Amino acid sequence: MRFFVLFLALALMLCLVQPGSSFAKDSITWMEADAPPFFIHRGELKGQGYEDLITDIIQQQLPQYDHDMVIANITRHYYNFKHGKKMCTVGFFKNPEREEFAYFSIPSIFTLPVVLVIKKENLKKLGGNRTVSLGELLSNENIRVGLAKDRSYGKDIDTVIEAHKKQKNILVLANQNLAQILFKMLLSDRVDVLLTLPEEAMYMAEQAEARDRIITLTISENQNGYDGWLSYVACSKNEWGKEVIENINQVLLEQRPTARYRGAYERWLDEGSLTGYRALYKEIFLSITK
Repeated sequence: MRFFVLFLALALMLCLVQPGSSFAKDSITWMEADAPPFFIHRGELKGQGYEDLITDIIQQQLPQYDHDMVIANITRHYYNFKHGKKMCTVGFFKNPEREEFAYFSIPSIFTLPVVLVIKKENLKKLGGNRTVSLGELLSNENIRVGLAKDRSYGKDIDTVIEAHKKQKNILVLANQNLAQILFKMLLSDRVDVLLTLPEEAMYMAEQAEARDRIITLTISENQNGYDGWLSYVACSKNEWGKEVIENINQVLLEQRPTARYRGAYERWLDEGSLTGYRALYKEIFLSITK
């Protein structure tokens, strides 16, 4: 009788415990920078940044995971990846330094490349050309350049910056809301030049009601290929991250060709850019499958 009671008690415990352990999900914490229009955390466009929308698509296609979100600047991204936390991020540029602590998916976003942003009145000071060599500009100590700490601008641009990183005219900042802070510094003449993506520059200009005060310049070093157009999903470089990236790659292969996926970025382009962008999206972006 005593054995029977113990048996029933054990069976009851297994019934209570087993379902929970059987259906427990692994989790992913998604790091999002406070950087409109990539991620938008406030205002009427909250959640409508193109990396917001792409993150949503990926999450919806990975129901086997629980999904959480945390706002983190790029320096915090580095910290969490290096400590192997169960974290990922969308829209991360790939470079050798980052590959030491993160696994990368196939390309997840195809954007127009990084540009230089200046006030219109300073165009003559920079030579008057709409295409500029970043290397030559950084070598000119009379030109003050604002950069975000730990941010990658694509392999070709990162290489140029690394070669000039000791220049005294380069101002590197680390903070939340870096893009907005640097843009205000540009408008107040504390820096002469910023490096940003073109849609980022236009968003900040509109928010500051200063669109008619700035122009963007093409960077000649960005014309060597499409590396600076591609960004990726990154996850911590451990066994967990390797498995998550494999699952994400399957989602990207299925979702990237869809109008919904492509439209997440296209909504931030002007009509004149759409036709050329769509052609390159198909020719370059969708052709990269591993």
